[in-house]
Amino acid sequence: MADRVAWAGRDVLDLGCGTGFHLPAFAEEARTVTGVEPHPDLAALAARRTRRLEHVTVLPGTAQAIPLPDASVDVVHVRWAYFFGPGCEPGLAELDRVVRRGGTALVIDNDGSRSTFGSWFRRGYPHLPPPREIERFWARRGWTRTPVDMGWRFTSRADLEAVVRIEFAPRTAEELLREHTGLEVDYAVNLWSRTY
Repeated sequence: MADRVAWAGRDVLDLGCGTGFHLPAFAEEARTVTGVEPHPDLAALAARRTRRLEHVTVLPGTAQAIPLPDASVDVVHVRWAYFFGPGCEPGLAELDRVVRRGGTALVIDNDGSRSTFGSWFRRGYPHLPPPREIERFWARRGWTRTPVDMGWRFTSRADLEAVVRIEFAPRTAEELLREHTGLEVDYAVNLWSRTY
């Protein structure tokens, strides 16, 4: 992400911030950091995590109705939250509204076209559009794709199984676990970026 945009001294929005895991890292350099999270329990955890960071605020809200003024942020970070291609147009309209001219939005999502996890993702979520359709969706709207290779590495099989069971419906998770050996899973993601 740092190769795409600098956030030092800028106003950052972490949209769908969950428990606030990334908020302290942004706060090390940013002027202000706002986490927006629709789930009250997760927002409460994010607020607790950042309670000693004076320039961090956590607000309830959604991608479709960001609780911030027009042109109020310089950098938006979204990781596996809401922006999954076709259907997310209301959230994209909100990004158009809240990002200042010259600002940058970063959206991180699964790349279902490659990697072990990508094939799992296609199996687990067959209702989602195919990867090429998702890529066309973003490209037509002026977003740039940066493919990123990463992976899961676990110290125990129990940990791997627990994570797979969180990510997938029970039947799919059990099928995947029967087929997969070892403690590592290669994982490809797309970093989508756009400067406004």
